[in-house]
Amino acid sequence: MSCANGNLRLADLFELGRPALMARYGSRLQPHQYQAMSAIKQCRTEQLGQIHRQCPDCGTDNEMPRSCGHRSCPTCQNHTTTQWLERQQAKRLPVDYFMVTFTLPAQLRALAGAQPRAVYAALFAAASSTLKGFGARKLKAQMGQCAVLHTHNRRLDLHPHVHIVVPGGGIDVRRRQFRKLKGRYLFNAFALARVFRARMLAALQQAGLSIPVGMPSKWVVDCRNVGRGEPALQYLSRYLYRGVIRERDLIGYDAAAGTVTFGYQDAQTGQPATRTLPMADFLWRVLLHVLPTGFRRVRDYGFLHGNAKRRLALVQLLLRVWIDNTAERARPPVCCPACHTPMIIIRITHRPRPDP
Repeated sequence: MSCANGNLRLADLFELGRPALMARYGSRLQPHQYQAMSAIKQCRTEQLGQIHRQCPDCGTDNEMPRSCGHRSCPTCQNHTTTQWLERQQAKRLPVDYFMVTFTLPAQLRALAGAQPRAVYAALFAAASSTLKGFGARKLKAQMGQCAVLHTHNRRLDLHPHVHIVVPGGGIDVRRRQFRKLKGRYLFNAFALARVFRARMLAALQQAGLSIPVGMPSKWVVDCRNVGRGEPALQYLSRYLYRGVIRERDLIGYDAAAGTVTFGYQDAQTGQPATRTLPMADFLWRVLLHVLPTGFRRVRDYGFLHGNAKRRLALVQLLLRVWIDNTAERARPPVCCPACHTPMIIIRITHRPRPDP
């Protein structure tokens, strides 16, 4: 049996491919990956219960299965992404922005897959402290940082890196000055890479992890101007609160060959491309990018940190801009199919109890 995507769902692939996945990768699966697989399979099914709505005008009833809400589910968390983007845009300042990308070398990818919590925590700490140090030395000020962890490339290979969006300037709290960056250049990428390498290796050793042999002497840090910051925030928002692949990119499943084909945009050419993988390898790649339970993919530092509202207010005052940190868009209502009036929830039924 072959299936070209009209309605190909990731949940269906987990159901069909679980035996092959367990046979090849079962010994390497971790608890948070089992949780993600279970949530995605049950999402919007009767196993999670129903949401019962009613139209207050015409009385039309509506029942919808509950969603799982898991951050790795490709059909959930769209509203959460919108809210995050609006919060970040509300903090934007009238300065140039830069996106600095810190990438782990290939020699550390296996370690990241086996020990994701420790390695990714070290990645955040090393990257943010590197920028903090450069800001303190070069600008004599505290910078603001919005960091987002990505663990994959477009082909779903493990490729851990963290993007940090940085406003071009910093706050000198003692002198109550905001020091804007002059020109369209932030910091030397090679100098950033040297410091990042040293701090990352030190963080891994401090966490008790063994450094693989053959570590390269030169690492990669990319630093580029992104204008007023909105394009960078839009780019990062696409990967925050959903899985690593959209279901519309699932092209087909070939049962005879036991393969899955998905589409992506080639990073080099910008053209559409496809990749076909054995079912077990495809599902393993999806689960490889599920973050440990409770681990935060997005972290703010400096005057953009959630506990630095007074410092952000000082930046607002010095730059003479209004930064609205309170507005948040409400979740779109479900409208009545008959009269289009927003419906109200009258009850929620949870997971049905198993038969005795």
